[in-house]
Amino acid sequence: MGEERPTLNIEGELIALGPIRRDLVPTYYRWRNDIAIDRTFGQRQPATLEQVEELFAELSTSDKMAFFTVYERISWSPIGIAYLSDIIHKKKSCAEFGLMIAEPNQRGKGYGTEATRLVLDFAFTVLGLHSIMLTVFEFNLAGRRTYEKAGFKEFGRRRESQWMGGRFWDEVYMDCLASEFESPLLSQIFVPD
Repeated sequence: MGEERPTLNIEGELIALGPIRRDLVPTYYRWRNDIAIDRTFGQRQPATLEQVEELFAELSTSDKMAFFTVYERISWSPIGIAYLSDIIHKKKSCAEFGLMIAEPNQRGKGYGTEATRLVLDFAFTVLGLHSIMLTVFEFNLAGRRTYEKAGFKEFGRRRESQWMGGRFWDEVYMDCLASEFESPLLSQIFVPD
């Protein structure tokens, strides 16, 4: 993988976002079965290739979700997934956000923060949503820092709801409003002629 430039939706400085791809299902399958990744998602059971293929088919046709493959721009290698789920247009104008930088050697480089900002930009500037929410486990310190740097704020907790490492941890609820977010990129594209 890498070298060849994939189809992209949004390009940042460090990473780019493109649509999820059928030819990457084996990569998504590998990521889904990495227990180090799953500990921060709360999924403890292995997934079969067939389950990941079914999930890909569902995600690629849903109008209530927007899933992106995250690419590292130097090599164009896929390094993770960023997404909006439960997109509600009309009155509520909200969605939930999720992120996974799946390749261990690509963590800690600012890719997650930039991917989060680009997806928020897409949500607010392109989709016209107003409120984006996420949940993150208390023990996921890197994730919490990433989300805070991108503009999310904690608004509540579900106490001691996740078992990990021999104890219970809180699930932290965070959100970001369009009125609190400054578009880093797409506001320059989405302007009247």
